[in-house]
Amino acid sequence: MPESLRDPHPPERHHEPEPGPPPMIVGVDGSESSVAALRYAVGLAPRLDLRVRALAVWNYPSFMYGGYYPTPDWTPEEDAEKIVKRAAEEVFEGEAPDWFGIRTRRGRAAEVLIDESTSAEMLVLGSRGHGGFAGLLLGSVSSACAEHAHCPVLVVHGR
Repeated sequence: MPESLRDPHPPERHHEPEPGPPPMIVGVDGSESSVAALRYAVGLAPRLDLRVRALAVWNYPSFMYGGYYPTPDWTPEEDAEKIVKRAAEEVFEGEAPDWFGIRTRRGRAAEVLIDESTSAEMLVLGSRGHGGFAGLLLGSVSSACAEHAHCPVLVVHGR
């Protein structure tokens, strides 16, 4: 992975593969593109007999210093969990099946997703997330994952 994508202060690696067959990992950041990717993965997974894990990656914003949060009841980890839960609720419109789960991990999105790809059957991403320039066809995270992931990567364009 290029040095520019590596977190200078990476979180400890605590990723342990789940028991059972490798899942399909879907990167979710709350963008329309990531929800479309989750929707596509959820439709594809039963045909491939795969579990799906929606993953939201979080990190401390650069303005944080010494654990200061803008409001006392806000943390980036809780925010990431809300984002991934909201995406799942939108896709399933009710209770999710038992082969679906959600996770959050701290770190830089591309680095964490590439790490997750070591124990995944497939990585599914939206073509554009919340950052970057709207005119680009492929975001920096999906581009880095397509180049460096350890499993097949499916990039879902607007649907």
